[in-house]
Amino acid sequence: MAKAPRLKITVINLLCLAVLCGATESPQYEVVHAESDFEIRHYRDATWMSATVNDLSFQKATLFGFHRLFQFIQGANMNYSRVAMTSPVVTSLVPGAGPLHSSAYVVRFYLPAKFQDSPPTPLPELNLKPYAWDSHHVAVRKFSGFATDAIVVKEAAKLATSLSLSPWANATSATHYTYSIAQYDPPFRFFGRTNEVWVDVDASRFAGKASF
Repeated sequence: MAKAPRLKITVINLLCLAVLCGATESPQYEVVHAESDFEIRHYRDATWMSATVNDLSFQKATLFGFHRLFQFIQGANMNYSRVAMTSPVVTSLVPGAGPLHSSAYVVRFYLPAKFQDSPPTPLPELNLKPYAWDSHHVAVRKFSGFATDAIVVKEAAKLATSLSLSPWANATSATHYTYSIAQYDPPFRFFGRTNEVWVDVDASRFAGKASF
């Protein structure tokens, strides 16, 4: 019964240590459109390391997925390479039938520039896979505080509402996940936290327009 709390505390401590080491690199993007409560970004091609977690809880999935990813960046790979911490950590919800409309999550870690073309091979027991996130556009809504199970659902709903009332109403892309939550801060930061909801959009029909 005591194993789960101890594991949670251990992972949080590891996450704090990771961020203290410096999250200096992030995926490159440009803002191509801005509204009062969301913006459209264009992200370049990038390689991420991903951990799939089967759980109904966003918070638990992020915790356990990042635990595996942290082992990888600390040297649990075939090259024994240390990988610098980056930001954000992104958790994507895979469509399903659960109460949070998801039965699985994918937790992703952006690989630093030096590993973009040749990621270290994770140890098999971590069950991690490199993920080539091709160039894409996302609608982004920022929110503060802690990204809890209840809050991420509410924030995703707010973004959906904003999109439905904008020129981007019919631009949501069909992808293999519903939406993603990007988290930029360590758990010990209680104020000034930054989180984002990401939803893929098809920007092709806006190409060349003045507002784009």
